[in-house]
Amino acid sequence: MALGTRTGKLIKSTDVLAAFGIVSIVVIMVITIPASLLDFLIVLNISGSVLIMMLAVFTKESLEFSVFPSLLLIMTLFRLSINLSTTKLILLEAHAGQVIQTFGQFVIQGNPVVGFIVFCILVVVQFIVITKGAERVSEVAARFTLDAMPGKQMSIDADLNAGIINEQEARNRRKKIQQESDFYGAMDGASKFVKGDAIAAIIILLINIIGGFIIGVLTKGMPVTDALHTYTLLTIGDGLVTQIPALLISTATGLVVTRAASEANLGQDLARQLFQTPKALYVTAVVLIALAFLGLPPVPFLVLAAIIAAVGYIMQKRPTAMSEEEIAAARENEIQEIRKTENVFNLLTVDHMEIEIGYALIPLVDAGQGGDLLDRIVLIRRQLAGELGFIVPVIRVRDNMNLQPNQYVIKIKGADVATGELLADHYLAFSGGMETEDIPGIPTKEPAFGLDAKWINAAHREQAELAGYTVVDAPTVLATHLTEIIKANAHELLSREDVKKLVDHAKEQSPAVVEELVPDLLSLGQIQKELANLLRDRVSIRYMTTILETLADYAPLTKDIDKLTEYVRQSLARQIIQPLLDAQKRLPVITLEPQIEQLILDNLRPSEYGNYVNLDPAVMQKLINKISLQVERVVAQGYNPVIIAAPVVRINLKRMTERQIPHLSVLSYNELVQGIEIQPLGMVVLDNES
Repeated sequence: MALGTRTGKLIKSTDVLAAFGIVSIVVIMVITIPASLLDFLIVLNISGSVLIMMLAVFTKESLEFSVFPSLLLIMTLFRLSINLSTTKLILLEAHAGQVIQTFGQFVIQGNPVVGFIVFCILVVVQFIVITKGAERVSEVAARFTLDAMPGKQMSIDADLNAGIINEQEARNRRKKIQQESDFYGAMDGASKFVKGDAIAAIIILLINIIGGFIIGVLTKGMPVTDALHTYTLLTIGDGLVTQIPALLISTATGLVVTRAASEANLGQDLARQLFQTPKALYVTAVVLIALAFLGLPPVPFLVLAAIIAAVGYIMQKRPTAMSEEEIAAARENEIQEIRKTENVFNLLTVDHMEIEIGYALIPLVDAGQGGDLLDRIVLIRRQLAGELGFIVPVIRVRDNMNLQPNQYVIKIKGADVATGELLADHYLAFSGGMETEDIPGIPTKEPAFGLDAKWINAAHREQAELAGYTVVDAPTVLATHLTEIIKANAHELLSREDVKKLVDHAKEQSPAVVEELVPDLLSLGQIQKELANLLRDRVSIRYMTTILETLADYAPLTKDIDKLTEYVRQSLARQIIQPLLDAQKRLPVITLEPQIEQLILDNLRPSEYGNYVNLDPAVMQKLINKISLQVERVVAQGYNPVIIAAPVVRINLKRMTERQIPHLSVLSYNELVQGIEIQPLGMVVLDNES
């Protein structure tokens, strides 16, 4: 336990260790360090480079090694600090430790010229081939990753709307895309450090040889041959102990930026993909045998051909021998998955909203055929989030072969709430009352508002627009219908989990009001009912702070949700009335005769689920018909249908009329704010038949 605790503390303090290490690297550049410590730093540099190389080989995808760009910069800086330290020792003492001495003797092998040439070739390979290539790959990968970001984001949104993934997975994918963009952008910049390091190595090489030779001959009085041998040996040793790690890291850079996402590491991918085609191995073996018989040394060619042919034979036999086992195992796994209890529970899940479409409407969804319905749904959810004040649940789109080819059905919690028919290759033209000519087409009803319309061919679209018709394409028809259905049924879509998120968000801005209200005065369930009441009246719940403050003011007086709704509506009066004003900023309204309001008040009955109007059905239907006549007259004049009533009557009148007159706005007198001019358009009179 104590060891684990100490390890945990060490891990937590790694930020301090990293900062100390970077500062130490800079200090090493300035001070002169002893040869024994320099040996340790050189070995540390080589060990770190080998470790980075191995991590690059075993990494399955780039983001698993996301710290690599920063690590590349640190290792480059560390390597340059070692170069500076060794240069000081070489020029001052003609000695730079045992590691450099041993490396230099191993390469020179008694011939400084050959050793120098070998080292130059190594530097050229490092600079021109590996570093240059890694830099170019990093640059291209960064550009391609940035260019692909919009398409990937759209693909995620499409999968989310289709129900293929959930919100959490969508967030994870978006985060991964952002991390990939940041990673490849950082790699593009970090690879420039590797290139600069290679150039610095060449310059340091020349300084060590030329400067050391001059210092050895002129200052130390060494013979020319001894000076050349000594400083060449030390310079090449110094170059090797820094360029070999640089070569490893440059190679690791190339491996990381060229690594595609895979479920296996590099070695496993190479083995699987190089040897997966036996025919290719057989042809390679035949070519090697042919080269052996053409006069080339036969032993290596024939031995390698036999090995490759044997591998091809093994790979050819392996799939047949394993396929039956794999099939049996897959079947067994499938049976076990089906038997799992949690898979049965998955069948019980019901989507909040879904759209089922006939097979003729599939092109509207398929992006490959130019369909953009999923993108439109994304925009609808964003638009309604701003209008309604909460995030509409994911809308799943699926095909249903039981529907008519051109039919679609909109469902809420598994139940059909609306249906319609679309002609995917036609346009819908509906009357605006100003048409100058008749357009040939298929008569129909516009599904969202029930307007008379026609399906017309694309060839008649321009003619219809010039004639005064409003013309829209099939996806727009469905999108408009879906928007209206969501607005009309938003109160059913608002879940308690949504309410909790809204309250938590409000708590970040106004913690005092939330702490006062929840849970002492109202529970989340009661707040959900209150918000659902507002949405049912098509009142936005964006103004959450105002809503919660009003509830906190009046909840100590009453727990009646309908009464609290009226108090909240009065607090939101300006926001409610604003969309109902005409061009002159007047509020056109229909009024009720006092006898009607009194009739409703006299017949109010309490229940466990709130008050309800206990009117005779015939009288209620007559009242609704009277209101409908006034609404039709007002709409014909171009006004929004608004009726005004007493506060106690308002909510009950709205419940009476919402089924047959869903777009009627019912206001109370307490919601009339100062500065708004009222324009009476008529009065509902129950006994007057005119």
